[in-house]
Amino acid sequence: MSSAEVRDGVSLTNLDQSLFADAGATKRDLVDYLDAVADRMIAALRDRPLSVVRVLRGQDAFMQKNLPKYTPEWVPRVSMWAESSHRQVTYALCDDRRTLLWFGNQRAIEYHPTLGLAGHLDQPTHLVLDLDPPEGSAAFDLAVRAAHLVRRALDDCGLAGAVKTSGSKGVHIFVPVRGADAEQAAAATRALAARAEALDPELATTAFIREDREGKVFLDSTRAGGATVVSVYSPRVRPGLPVSFPVPWSDLDNVHPGDFTLREALRLLDSGDPWTESLPDPQELPEELVEHGRTIPIARVQAMHEGKRRARARREQGS
Repeated sequence: MSSAEVRDGVSLTNLDQSLFADAGATKRDLVDYLDAVADRMIAALRDRPLSVVRVLRGQDAFMQKNLPKYTPEWVPRVSMWAESSHRQVTYALCDDRRTLLWFGNQRAIEYHPTLGLAGHLDQPTHLVLDLDPPEGSAAFDLAVRAAHLVRRALDDCGLAGAVKTSGSKGVHIFVPVRGADAEQAAAATRALAARAEALDPELATTAFIREDREGKVFLDSTRAGGATVVSVYSPRVRPGLPVSFPVPWSDLDNVHPGDFTLREALRLLDSGDPWTESLPDPQELPEELVEHGRTIPIARVQAMHEGKRRARARREQGS
């Protein structure tokens, strides 16, 4: 079989090369998978500035935000100012199969869209809680237990969300919203994390500094504003190529991340899109939830100040 071919006008090359050590898959496997899930992935990626994680042959994985100069003119894009790097960045908009196939040929394995649409990043379409368990064989089981805490916190304030595996050891909970700006969404996300933590503080924590988590599941509420989160159906740069996959709440206790790999995911999909089908309609945020969140310090800012305080204390102890 030839290692080169053309699909939808995209020249696909070196298809028989391994993706990376421990992937257990070739570039052809990646492209075939992306092609098979294209409609479902594009539904989640459309109109959202996109960052990707690429693995070039013989190199470490790296995240690419700015489109390279050799990008074909037909790839949709949007140019935005990036505060973190203090420069103008041109992001892709993966709005069609052709663009997704081009990314696959570029050995783009992970797909990380923004929570807001291009031109409206200050109006996120979802709240996201990223549940990050500690290392260990029971990591995913702990994340699942914490996910049920978040679901209870959502129920208590009249909201609903959908859950998917992260493609690593954790889970992501998405809450579709409407009419909220970035500040309101960020505040509501902090409040939900705090309420879930209060339900079982022995299991879950909102401590941003890793050494303060004490082996608990971190309820990460920082996926807000211009942040990104790995897309549903996206492969991950992990051994065996797991993918981020939607799971019904009723099945969450009975699955494992290893159930959803590049090879297995397609066998679990029929003609539908379980992610779109699981998402509730967009909801308005309760005002009291937003007000609660405004009383909670922003995790990254609080961690930065605490880190400086601890560093200063160590210096003083050493003097």
